Amino acid sequence: MPSAYICQGKYPERVLRCFVMRKTRAFDKDQFFRALGDRTRLRLLNLMRGDEVCVCFFVEILNTNQPKISRHLAYLRRAGMVDARREGQWMHYRIVEPPDEEAAKVLKETMKWLEADTDMQRDRDRLVRICCATKLPVSVQCAPRPRVTAD
Repeated sequence: MPSAYICQGKYPERVLRCFVMRKTRAFDKDQFFRALGDRTRLRLLNLMRGDEVCVCFFVEILNTNQPKISRHLAYLRRAGMVDARREGQWMHYRIVEPPDEEAAKVLKETMKWLEADTDMQRDRDRLVRICCATKLPVSVQCAPRPRVTAD
């Protein structure tokens, strides 16, 4: 919401109050740690490590359905760990630093831990293999390839 509109009073008071409340909401530590307490969400974070990845690639790598992936990504967004960008019909997700300094440290250490895990390495290798393949799987043929950095 552009600040010029706020100054000019073009938004009803209720909308302004919601906007201000959203900006000043305290960091929810419980939600942050609950987000890290699920294997699927940890796998998603691992796949995004340093990269921006489209939902369809998560579906392909994790071999699960799109609604489940989207639900877990929404949870990570609410926890302040993930952000999304729309490109046409495609949603791209990436890890962001949580607003809380201590939570940012926990996330950074968690990512290091995931990087060393054998199962997580397998997921990551599969993502790199699929993204670098000359012919993509049918389910992701029309999707933009993620910007993947080989580890």
